[in-house]
Amino acid sequence: MNTRTQSLLVQGTLILVGALIVSGIGGWVRGASADSDPPSFTETALLVEVRTLRQELDAKQGEIDVVRLQLERANAVLDYSERYRIPADFAAAVYDIALSEGLSPEVAFPLVRLESRFDPRARSSAGAVGLTQVLPSTARLYEPGLTDEQLYDRDTNLRLGFRYLKDLLDRYEGNIERALLAYNRGPARVQELLEQGRDPRNGYAAAIIRDGRR
Repeated sequence: MNTRTQSLLVQGTLILVGALIVSGIGGWVRGASADSDPPSFTETALLVEVRTLRQELDAKQGEIDVVRLQLERANAVLDYSERYRIPADFAAAVYDIALSEGLSPEVAFPLVRLESRFDPRARSSAGAVGLTQVLPSTARLYEPGLTDEQLYDRDTNLRLGFRYLKDLLDRYEGNIERALLAYNRGPARVQELLEQGRDPRNGYAAAIIRDGRR
């Protein structure tokens, strides 16, 4: 075989191999395009940008919601402070503790005013103590070992008094009038009057509900 023939055979082989390679690559590309049709680099970048902007928008919306709640709380505290003529930090304590115990501030503020006139050192002839005039025996059901002096602490007294009223609300299935009567007269006394066919109402619950609606 002469040199020219050898050269032609080599060239032909190279051309055939090249054609097979190109054909294989082309088929793979066409298959990939048909199956997945991947986005271009520009489209991918835009999708990432849109996703990022949405996340930023959601975050900002969350921040706006938090600020709105803070503003609503601040306005409510100021309103209660002016209405009941108590310091703003005092009003904030009543407001926040009432909500944390599941009690409406519309009930909490009138309760404290009627029970103690917002005097944290108030004590009744029956031995009820502090802002919510809770009995030490009742308070100790929630915090055993609590001393009378500890019950004069503003936040402690509010928390325990409100918790007791919330428990009464649950006991009477949300009947605020009955719960307030039980708070004032004692659950046993209210039940006794009801069993005797007598009306347990004494104006206490009505006064608090009326005050809360003003």
